Amino acid sequence: MPHPEKIIQKLGTGRNRFLRDVSWQLYLNRSRIYKREGSRMLVYHGVCKNNPFRFNTLFVTLKNFERQLQVYKKYFQVVSLDDFYQKNYNDKKFTLCLTFDDGFANNYKYVLPLLEKYQMPASFFITAIRKSGYDILWNDVLSIAGAYGPDKVKIKEIDFLKDKLKKYLSIESGKSLNEILRSASFEDKVEMMKQFDIYKNKVEEDYWLQMTEGQIKKMSESKWVTLGSHSYCHNDLAYVAGGLVRDDLLQSKNYLEGLIQKEVRSIAFPYGSYSKQTVSEAKAAGYTQLLATDFLFDDDFEDKAMKERLTINPFISPINQMHANICGHYR
Repeated sequence: MPHPEKIIQKLGTGRNRFLRDVSWQLYLNRSRIYKREGSRMLVYHGVCKNNPFRFNTLFVTLKNFERQLQVYKKYFQVVSLDDFYQKNYNDKKFTLCLTFDDGFANNYKYVLPLLEKYQMPASFFITAIRKSGYDILWNDVLSIAGAYGPDKVKIKEIDFLKDKLKKYLSIESGKSLNEILRSASFEDKVEMMKQFDIYKNKVEEDYWLQMTEGQIKKMSESKWVTLGSHSYCHNDLAYVAGGLVRDDLLQSKNYLEGLIQKEVRSIAFPYGSYSKQTVSEAKAAGYTQLLATDFLFDDDFEDKAMKERLTINPFISPINQMHANICGHYR
């Protein structure tokens, strides 16, 4: 049973969110939004038409996303990644910078037209998975397998059983397959992908399909879009050995630059995970804009290249998301 304090906290949060929505409908406190100052970088992932929680909590619906853009357009100023870093904006109005991780084709299909409709800039962080011959990221394969895969699998001579939460756990160690693969080589991830790849055919493409190289090129041609790296194959760069980190960072940068014929200076670390060596290698590879989620080291706050990002919460209304954007938390 959950701890009573946590239950009270959850109920309190739910009540606060309800009151914010009601007061907004009654046109209370709206004028305060215009007077707020500050800035926040936000991170989205996928956009789908419905059922955003089918495999994870990283998707928002197309309808909800457009409502958020409408709120941003009216009450905030939204600037590009470069302008955000250079503080090239009116500091008397709250400023947002929109970013998207993972390179889903739904970003091209749904997000790009809305950015052009509302004339709003955003940055997209893309892997080089297409160069590796795949149209899906390894973690999305695993999420889909959790829903449709067999109850038991053997990978690298390790037996895994699927639990009630649809996660594959090692029979021997109890570790999840996701946790093991996070720090494994891409070759190990490929072995899993080959076993589970068939199950993606049971799922609408919006939940897993990566952008094609042609779509990436077209994205780069929009004046509202900035493209950056999201590593080569969505590896956890905090666990990759030094020389391999350098290779990953350089290869992903070179791949994107060769594809779009523009300099790539930004990288968003997959899973928001990085080490001090990751940061050092990224700078050595020529990246000048390094995006995390929460900072992991105290001196990150003094590093002008590093930026924190607030992950969008798909469970709340656009008004409560607006409140979180300003406050920097979901309490």
